[in-house]
Amino acid sequence: MIYIKSEEEIAKIEKSNQIVAEALLFIEKFIEPGVDTKTLNDEIENFIIKKKARPAFKGLYGFPAAACISINDEVVHGIPGKRKLKNGDIVGIDVGVELDDYYGDGAKTFCVGNVTPEWRRLCKVTQECLMLGIEQCRAGNRVGDISAAVQNHAEGNGFSVVRDLVGHGVGIKPHEDPQVPNFGTKGKGPKLKPGMVLAIEPMINLGGYQVYTAEDNWTVKTADGQPSAHYEHSVAILNDSVKILTKLS
Repeated sequence: MIYIKSEEEIAKIEKSNQIVAEALLFIEKFIEPGVDTKTLNDEIENFIIKKKARPAFKGLYGFPAAACISINDEVVHGIPGKRKLKNGDIVGIDVGVELDDYYGDGAKTFCVGNVTPEWRRLCKVTQECLMLGIEQCRAGNRVGDISAAVQNHAEGNGFSVVRDLVGHGVGIKPHEDPQVPNFGTKGKGPKLKPGMVLAIEPMINLGGYQVYTAEDNWTVKTADGQPSAHYEHSVAILNDSVKILTKLS
């Protein structure tokens, strides 16, 4: 079931997403060699709580932390712990917020110290994939238009698109229909309508697209050990435009 949100509901969903955006901006000052991922998680959790909101990921499907923190070859769903960031790492941080029963979701990949040009380009192209996907979030388009835009840009730059994980609807629940793959065919899939709120989240690999789930049953890693980048915005489809809800107003 695809939820069509009212203007009032979109306004409430935006409030949750603004806290997501603020948390990702806030945590950037802590991204440096030597910091452990539990510290990052705790800072994010405390930040969200101070905003009188709730970390939506904590306990979701049994996930044990407030944020997903994934380093280098970890694509998504990394569990925070004692692992410390090192110079040259890239670290993806995915944040969910629930405020007054409405959900926000967003992610960003951060560079730690002196990251190689190739890895920086991976991050840059993944950001570009996100924005190209969002450009297709127009009423009357189809989900496949988003998917094709992301895939074409990623593969056109020599990278690969993760197949096993997708974007999704968001707002009333943390994960809703429709699924929004980062690969697909233009003109295919559900039609986009005003009132839909989608989490667009390219997961782009430097090497092959194959992934696997680690022994912790959460962390998704690239099969070839090459790095992966992840960026995510939640967006609302309006009558004649798209609004990025995780963009600070």
